[in-house]
Amino acid sequence: MRISLAALLTAILFFGITPAAVGGSTLQQIGEFAVSEANQGVGVDDRYFYAVDNRTIAKYDKKTGKLSGKWQGPKDGPIMHLDSALVMDGKIFCAHSNYPEWPMTSSLEIWDAATMQHIGNHSFGINWGSLTWADFYNGHWWMTFANYDLPYGPDKTPYGRKPMTQMVKFTADFKYVASWILPKVLLEKFEKMSNSGGSWGPDGFLYLTGHDPAEIYKMRLPRAGSVLELVETIPMNIRGQGIAWDRSDRGVIYGIIRASAGERAAGGSHKVTVFRLADVP
Repeated sequence: MRISLAALLTAILFFGITPAAVGGSTLQQIGEFAVSEANQGVGVDDRYFYAVDNRTIAKYDKKTGKLSGKWQGPKDGPIMHLDSALVMDGKIFCAHSNYPEWPMTSSLEIWDAATMQHIGNHSFGINWGSLTWADFYNGHWWMTFANYDLPYGPDKTPYGRKPMTQMVKFTADFKYVASWILPKVLLEKFEKMSNSGGSWGPDGFLYLTGHDPAEIYKMRLPRAGSVLELVETIPMNIRGQGIAWDRSDRGVIYGIIRASAGERAAGGSHKVTVFRLADVP
């Protein structure tokens, strides 16, 4: 059935449908690994992927899925809630926060990818919210500081309030440049949670994920104003959380499927899933 331009515009105005809902990109799944540590996110370099849990980073061979190394932090240590990972120049950069403690604090934690030793950090203190992902693109850091509607705040108030979520751009030495908020269409998808993952794609678009939905959001910076623009929603066999484009294999992206408590009780595991974007330029 053909839909006229006039009918499409009427639907956009009347029903609130955005042009981003009419997309054509597809992700083909090309790999899947059972990985017990893949609870929060994943990073990737030319030889390995790195599964992230709250206090754990596990290094796996991309071809065989064999465990190659692991860092495990103590339960009473300063690292409490790791999230997405970026692997760059032989280092693993992990978003970190004190979620769900109050007040919210955030830092970027750094490991040597070869030795899996923790080698440094940059603290953001109390500023924008809970850091959930970090990426380095076009000479700048890009990071989302999430806020939530879950009642973890003072006296069980919303934990920062979801609309306060911001993506912040920094210089290479972490000086503030600019920031943007998320469009309402994404905030509604996230329910009481927020933006969990993000990574700049090979096509020059930013890709974001929520906490749970099995989809990825193709975004761009706005020409005016302060709200990121949703270009397209693409189905993806994940359950939200951290994602990472493989910059050694153009068009390949990694995600995770976090197993439910029932699935784990039945012997299931978290998973790392791998996809190729069709027709990547």
